Amino acid sequence: MINRVAAALLLGVSLSVIADPFSKANTQPPVRWNTGGSVNTTTYSELESFLVDGVVTDRALQDAIRMSGWSTEELRFGLSKVYAVDLAGVSRFLDSDAGEAFLQDQTRSYFPYWRQKATAAMALRAAIIADAKDGLLSSIGIMKQLPVSFRLSDNGPTDGRQNVCAPDKVSGDQATSLLSWYVFLPACIKANSER
Repeated sequence: MINRVAAALLLGVSLSVIADPFSKANTQPPVRWNTGGSVNTTTYSELESFLVDGVVTDRALQDAIRMSGWSTEELRFGLSKVYAVDLAGVSRFLDSDAGEAFLQDQTRSYFPYWRQKATAAMALRAAIIADAKDGLLSSIGIMKQLPVSFRLSDNGPTDGRQNVCAPDKVSGDQATSLLSWYVFLPACIKANSER
């Protein structure tokens, strides 16, 4: 009898740990850089440290900044810039056919680490809505709200290039960089949600 109770408790604890990966918002690293055979992780606190004081303690983030086509100051400004948004407008846009196409396009090479493209649009939508609840939207806020670890992948079905939603405002490396993509994402969502 005691063995059955212990086994049931152990099973319950095990299932509660793996049952709902989306309940762990703010605990997952926003970026796992997957290049070739290696995977590097950049945590939210490392990104936040970079935005607050310009200190880069993560090699993968340092490489991403160097290859972004932007200066450190431009990235710090763009990633922390806050946009006033209407939550109902943001939700309406993201739930529309155009919004779904937007999310699919925006998760071309950046998607959940484990479930890949199967949950990419849903997870990004959840992060955007969670950040917009207070009427404000920012790149770092969206990163903080990602419900699962995302990875930038340059192997397999993708080439590691992101579709920056403002192609007329970027050139060269800026047009495909993940950090550049994040800089423009809140502005594009705001613009689309006001139509």
